[in-house]
Amino acid sequence: MRRVRRVVFQVLGGLFVGLAVLGIVLPVLPTTPFVLLAAVCFARGSERAYQWLLDNRVFGPVIREWRRSRSLPLRVKVRAIALLLLMIGATIVFFVDALWMRILLGLIAAGVTTFLVRIPTTPVERDPFEVVPDGDDRA
Repeated sequence: MRRVRRVVFQVLGGLFVGLAVLGIVLPVLPTTPFVLLAAVCFARGSERAYQWLLDNRVFGPVIREWRRSRSLPLRVKVRAIALLLLMIGATIVFFVDALWMRILLGLIAAGVTTFLVRIPTTPVERDPFEVVPDGDDRA
């Protein structure tokens, strides 16, 4: 039974990583929650996959920051919200004719934006994505 449980967590982790990757290009899918869900699943199902996710240059910093402070850097939140609104806005204006679909997309955008805004923001001095020039004492 324990082996079945591990396999289920590994499959779910892989599914959530796939959804996170899709979320990078599809504005309807939020990337960060899927990355965090994948981390939880891999932590319970595969130490190797969990370590791979932590070492990933795209997903790793977000997971480490979330584990450390239960927050996201402002830069991540702003980019996610801007891309979401840009892509869904363009979809509503240029690609969708049905009023009900426009309303649905608007509601999805509002829901995901609200979700992202409500996540605590990492204090600026702790932003793991900040590029610090050589010789700067903040490093």
